[in-house]
Amino acid sequence: MTEDFSADITAQAADARAAFDSGVSRPISWRVERLKAVQQMLTERGDEFAAALQQDLGKHPSEAWLTEIGFVTAEITHTLKNLQRWLAPERASVPVSLQPANARIIREPLGVVLIIAPWNYPVQLLLAPMVGALAAGNTVVVKPSELAPATSAAMQRWIPQYLDGAVFVVQGGVEETTTLLGERFDHIFYTGNGTVGRIVMRAAAENLTPVTLELGGKSPVYVDDSADLPATAMRLAWGKFLNAGQTCVAPDYVLASRTVVAELARLLPEAIGRLYGTNPRSSKEYGRIVNDKHFQRLTGLLDAADVVTGGEHDAASRYLAPTVVRADSGSALMQEEIFGPVLPLVEIDGTDAAIKFINRRDKPLALYVFTARAKTKAKFAEQTSSGALCFGIPAAHLLVPGLPFGGVGASGMGGYHGRFSIETFSHRKAVLDKPLRPDTMRLVYPPFSALKNLIIRKVIAPAGRG
Repeated sequence: MTEDFSADITAQAADARAAFDSGVSRPISWRVERLKAVQQMLTERGDEFAAALQQDLGKHPSEAWLTEIGFVTAEITHTLKNLQRWLAPERASVPVSLQPANARIIREPLGVVLIIAPWNYPVQLLLAPMVGALAAGNTVVVKPSELAPATSAAMQRWIPQYLDGAVFVVQGGVEETTTLLGERFDHIFYTGNGTVGRIVMRAAAENLTPVTLELGGKSPVYVDDSADLPATAMRLAWGKFLNAGQTCVAPDYVLASRTVVAELARLLPEAIGRLYGTNPRSSKEYGRIVNDKHFQRLTGLLDAADVVTGGEHDAASRYLAPTVVRADSGSALMQEEIFGPVLPLVEIDGTDAAIKFINRRDKPLALYVFTARAKTKAKFAEQTSSGALCFGIPAAHLLVPGLPFGGVGASGMGGYHGRFSIETFSHRKAVLDKPLRPDTMRLVYPPFSALKNLIIRKVIAPAGRG
């Protein structure tokens, strides 16, 4: 970024606007070509992206391909397979009072989309929404996270080469993002925390720009005594300590009875050992905290914690061991999203108490329930609100292409993935086509007669409401 970054950003936004206004992005053929270009970029440069992810976050290459590169490739494959069908006009019925006529809904691109990506999954959470925006026929400005500098640099290097004229990359930090938000866009897609989400929403309001906010929060887990606890412990350890706990849908804390908490306290260290060995510090599969600021925040939360296992840390390498603690609702760990490899176990007195505990707090991005009881599953489905509800497994709902991903309330607004990305990045335009002959509208033209009044009251108005 040059010293006059404001002018550079304005130019990037103007180029994206000019490209969209030219009409180049509207044909389906253009959209398909762009999606295939992203796919080609990931195939040809995937190892470079994986190396950047390892440099930024200590991600193992296999984890990088599973959760980032391969994830986006699968999203593209699913979109290409279904795009023609998703974009097909939808017929709408026309009331008898307007016949003869036909009505339909068509999807048109919004225009220029701004995508602001986070640092924790800096490939997936930049490219996956970008895929949806391109598939919907938009041009895109992307802002990679400055906290993942190696990945951001790789995006800057390769996106213009594979997506020239379609996607424009802006690097930088707070100042650059603030300048970007001062430009006019047709949709803003932000992934991150609620504090910045509010800033994005306020900026968007200046131009009445719609937003999608993916914000995270404290995603709870409830485990009852009917669950297979050894299997539960393995899945919790996997979902929590993936990417060193720096996952927006990671289990944030566990609610369970005293006996179940005691059993999980015994089983979770064993599960961690099976995943990362007896010394996770030396495991190639276990990541690192993104920077010193987050490392200090996380280790500070452990100062007064009742540690069950883990807690070891090293500031020089930003290593924080997979950690399980006992906690209560007043603990510092229970006030804000942890976003790191620390899992609190909180004792709760049964299902109803757990539901009340969850409902007294902000609506979470995800809620996980481990139970063999159908009635318990039904209770959580009916009596709680969350972005997603998963039984028996954390985080894996992102891998289901037919499910929307998004939050509710404080955990975000809007959703995407697959056809839901098309809905997010398109305008559903109503189209009505009524021929001028025969002119049946003469029945509602003034002046009104007794006969017209009768027809309006008895035929046209009831038909219109139906």
